[in-house]
Amino acid sequence: MNIEIIKHFLTFIILCLAQALVLNHINLFGCATPLLYIYFIMLFRHDYPRWGTLLWSFFTGLCIDIFSNTPGVAAASTTLLGLLQPYILNLFIQRDSPDDLKPEIKSLGMTKFIYYTIICVLIYNILFFTIESFNFFNWLQWLKNIGGSSVLTAILIIVIENVRKR
Repeated sequence: MNIEIIKHFLTFIILCLAQALVLNHINLFGCATPLLYIYFIMLFRHDYPRWGTLLWSFFTGLCIDIFSNTPGVAAASTTLLGLLQPYILNLFIQRDSPDDLKPEIKSLGMTKFIYYTIICVLIYNILFFTIESFNFFNWLQWLKNIGGSSVLTAILIIVIENVRKR
């Protein structure tokens, strides 16, 4: 078995368990919940097969939906992020970069990684909270949820990536 598949699987298990057991119970100021499991989708290499990315993304969302009691919301959102992840990554890499480039601070640089993280987190949170609320009657709470969760998630992803870098 390829060591990279084992690493992906362990990362998947750790992030899903952390989200289900710890992070789902954090709700700062009534609007900010860290959604750290999207970090798993952001880590796919540039040359990873699209079908593999979509499959991993869907199963990540499905596991989160099962543990969080959000039927289909996370699965739809993570699948869309898995679909868009290679295109978002292409915005931040050079054309002559190696095909097996992993989106990390080491390979992208701090600034590009922060922008990559912010874009991925924002796209995910906009879709997630739009599907979850499914109306715009309370649009101020919708904006607070998107903003608060995006800031909290992006900060956690950048901190974890900095710790992994060392």
